[in-house]
Amino acid sequence: MSDNKHRVTRRQFLNYTLTGVGGFMAAGMLMPMLRFAFDPILKDEAGTEMVAVADVKEITTEPKRFDFKVKVKDAWYESEEPKSAWVYKDEKGEIIALSPICKHLGCTVDWNTDKEHPNQFFCPCHYGRYEKDGTNVPGTPPQAPLDRYEYKVKDGKLYLGKAKPRKEA
Repeated sequence: MSDNKHRVTRRQFLNYTLTGVGGFMAAGMLMPMLRFAFDPILKDEAGTEMVAVADVKEITTEPKRFDFKVKVKDAWYESEEPKSAWVYKDEKGEIIALSPICKHLGCTVDWNTDKEHPNQFFCPCHYGRYEKDGTNVPGTPPQAPLDRYEYKVKDGKLYLGKAKPRKEA
């Protein structure tokens, strides 16, 4: 009688076997799908490294536009995105690198192109203006200052990273 208590019936054996095989097959199908979905999240973000933009000796107190390319990764697609920066040295000799993207609607600002307001960044789309240091002029459409690029100087070269928004207005 004690042998009957621990016996597995055919029906229980088939139930256990089919459940195990079905679970194994489901896991085999779901694992690649989950890996496909989460792979971009687990990888390092591209475009975070610093990019060489210019020689430091080219930078003066007058803002000058420098164009460069940044590697961008969108999920599995990698490409190079063109970027620009207005770069100059302030009175203390420190390098200032400003994004040319207007904070109003995303147009591109130019330096010293408005005859009525010289020595300012000017957005021709909606007549937005910024001071030389990138702060927005009160009474014009932009509600925030131009973003500043992170930078470092190494071996006489200027390297730029990401553009960071500034809090002051």
